[in-house]
Amino acid sequence: MNTIRLTKLSLAIGLSVASAQLLASPQQLSSARSFAMGSTGVAAAHPADAVAKNPALMAGQQNSWTDDFGLMLPSFNARVADEEETGDQIDEIQDTIDDIDRAISQGNAADAQDGAATLRQQLQDVDRDTVRANGSLGLALAAPSRNLSVGVFANGNLVVTARGEYDEADDARLAAIEAGTLPANFSNELESRAKILASAVTEVGVGFARAIDLGNDHALNLGISPKFVNLQTFQYTETVSGFDDDDFDSDEHQTEKSGFNLDLGAAYAFGEEKQWTAALAVKNLIPMKLDSAQSNPALEEKRTLKLDPMVTAGIAHKGDYHVITADVELTKKEAFGYEDDTQWAALGAELDAWRYAQLRVGVRHNLASNDNSDGIEEETQYTAGLGLNLAGVRMDLGVLVSDTDKGAALEFGTAF
Repeated sequence: MNTIRLTKLSLAIGLSVASAQLLASPQQLSSARSFAMGSTGVAAAHPADAVAKNPALMAGQQNSWTDDFGLMLPSFNARVADEEETGDQIDEIQDTIDDIDRAISQGNAADAQDGAATLRQQLQDVDRDTVRANGSLGLALAAPSRNLSVGVFANGNLVVTARGEYDEADDARLAAIEAGTLPANFSNELESRAKILASAVTEVGVGFARAIDLGNDHALNLGISPKFVNLQTFQYTETVSGFDDDDFDSDEHQTEKSGFNLDLGAAYAFGEEKQWTAALAVKNLIPMKLDSAQSNPALEEKRTLKLDPMVTAGIAHKGDYHVITADVELTKKEAFGYEDDTQWAALGAELDAWRYAQLRVGVRHNLASNDNSDGIEEETQYTAGLGLNLAGVRMDLGVLVSDTDKGAALEFGTAF
């Protein structure tokens, strides 16, 4: 089917265009450890993750085997949401359109009529059904110190949403076939369309942190991460009859903007052995925004990618063999594509076996989820993961499941 092939091709174009820049990707990378613990970490991140998550934690009290150097190279995670099994619907629609084209070319009116009736229902069923894909990639290194910790990072997160849109004008074309009229160019006359929305945010920065000893088993850690940020949007809508991949020009559908920004962090350690940490992180202190392109104004609305300050509070309890932590986002992130706004409250835990292996679990709930979302809904997600440390090399795995999402994370690194 040309309509749905367009959907698949547009998704591929959107992914390739948005990935063309260095680590092109939206807001915040979750390390595989964080991913497996419900994406928590504002109060419990290890140094290499902390430089981007909450720079203040680079100067915090660490285990003896992570307090000199940390390396994350690389960290990758991906999620896919397909509520209505849109991929299977697409395959079935492609087969139906091929059958209709074949019947028309053979002059077989009966088969063409049956196919037109089937296609009408299939197109109506896929209307506004949405697929979303998230991909994140990052690297970081950190040299923790109580006096002055330093780290560098580069990361990003790409979000692509795609949906089918049925045009009622196709009803007349399909009705004509059902009545026995066989058109010469059936596929090229369809007006149903595909829509792609993608957003990408790239971050490259350096972090600094310092610890202030307050005495009486209390300590305050402060951190800052100046960074360079690149925003990109991609919006593509096209009807079947107007689509020609030989004439495709991605510049018409893409916008881009870059600028300087800041992350700030604070962490307060308390308890007899400073086993408790309360923390606050502010991502993207300087608001940024970028409007999407409108290469086809009749079919597209202008959308705005917003990079507003994101404030997250966290608390963690650490022991020799465990970490229990919770994060709450105090600000809401507005969706750019066909999905929910998000504002996560999360709980995570880690059990450690003498630093050689770690078992992790987590759960997070979207406080901003509602029944009026424009596409994929984000509600409650469950996570789990495993960490292995052998001969100084660390490998972390994570998985995520929910009613709509499936995801996984993988990371390699070292710490000493």
